[in-house]
Amino acid sequence: MPLDINTKFFGPVPYSTEEVLHFPKGIFGFEEEREFLLIPFDGEDSALLCLQSITTPALAFLVMNPFTLDPNYAPILQPEELRSMKVGSSHDLCYYVLCVVKDPISESTINLKCPVVINEDTREAMQVILDTPEFHMRHLLSEFASREADAIC
Repeated sequence: MPLDINTKFFGPVPYSTEEVLHFPKGIFGFEEEREFLLIPFDGEDSALLCLQSITTPALAFLVMNPFTLDPNYAPILQPEELRSMKVGSSHDLCYYVLCVVKDPISESTINLKCPVVINEDTREAMQVILDTPEFHMRHLLSEFASREADAIC
């Protein structure tokens, strides 16, 4: 039986418990928020999604698939993070990066340093801080050559 959730961007949305992402430690700055839905903005194949809190309708983050912007993005998790996510390799996980939309769009930023990682099999998720100097918390969307990226946000 579907449940309903009030969302920040979409109004009431039906969902099932199998769709819920569980963040045992919450998200940075929102550690008490443990359950979220990942809702695409424009159909199933949208690169821009909403990470919507189940318990707080006003709390939603814009996230993007980082590989649509940079196919060479290669996050590597620490061994303890991989154990926590119950996988053997960073390649066994899904990644999303937080997006801050600004006006003009070219000033919008994405956080490649602290992606949200998801184990699709267990529906467990966590936000991590990557231990690499090449990724930053505020990459401008304009850094990426894809015109599609500018149209996304």
